[in-house]
Amino acid sequence: MINRIHPANPEIMSNLPMKIVTRLSSALLLILYLSVFANGRVETVRFQSKLINATLPYNVILPIDYDTSTTTRYPVLYLLHGYSGHYSDWVSRSNVADYAADYRMIIVMPEGNDSWYTDSVTITTDKYETYILNELIPDVQQRYRTIEARYGRSIAGLSMGGYGAIKFGLKSPATFVFAASMSGAFMVTRVTEKEVGERLSDSLKLFGPFGSETRNANDLFAIIEKLAPARIGSLPYFYFDCGTEDMLPLLFSSNRELSTLMFEKKIPHEFRQLPGDHSWAYWDQQVQEILKIASQKMKISKGTRA
Repeated sequence: MINRIHPANPEIMSNLPMKIVTRLSSALLLILYLSVFANGRVETVRFQSKLINATLPYNVILPIDYDTSTTTRYPVLYLLHGYSGHYSDWVSRSNVADYAADYRMIIVMPEGNDSWYTDSVTITTDKYETYILNELIPDVQQRYRTIEARYGRSIAGLSMGGYGAIKFGLKSPATFVFAASMSGAFMVTRVTEKEVGERLSDSLKLFGPFGSETRNANDLFAIIEKLAPARIGSLPYFYFDCGTEDMLPLLFSSNRELSTLMFEKKIPHEFRQLPGDHSWAYWDQQVQEILKIASQKMKISKGTRA
């Protein structure tokens, strides 16, 4: 099921004289057309997940020429939200739909709830990592004209979503050519009960006990430590950044430590330390860089605004 916004409310329009209605309808349709043409179209898909047994909607930003270039297939960027957020955050709290008009790519923003994009150890139906790979991506490919090869698929996110994006890149390198993070909460699997705080308390149950195989399987540092040299060559390109004023405990330091480990393992990546904090002002700025680098890694041409 796909929802779209209609240009006029019929109940309001029915109470106006016909000439005014005609003029208003024409004006509203023109405004809507110009807005869609300039910025692409945002759609909401109400997807029913069999794995999680719940409706998990996702937003889609389509390129400005999607409806006119009817034979073109487009690369896809999967853009993940943060903890306590939802699929609608990127469209409602940033200008990503406007920035996307410069690139010929599809952007998909899924619902991840507070899952850390992980298959929960304690809740058998919470399989969000498997959901992204085995349900969401196939559904997007079935609904839209996408490039279905690795070189046409990237993933990125903020905070919890940044952790998830880098984890997908490490664990599913054949799926993504590029993985990126803004303010990634890379320390989530390593914080102790005293350090975890109220915001991350649910993660203690999600990943399993400290030292367990399930926790290590979702720990970015442990995953990298175990990588064989031959597998490193198959990894996507990694980009991550973090604001130097980010106040979340251990978040900035964990970003620096991850970069150091990647250097030691000779994993191609770029890490940027930038002025900013854990806020939408920072993410709205940095998502522009994500789009730019993703377009380079997926080798796509820039779009043309109206």
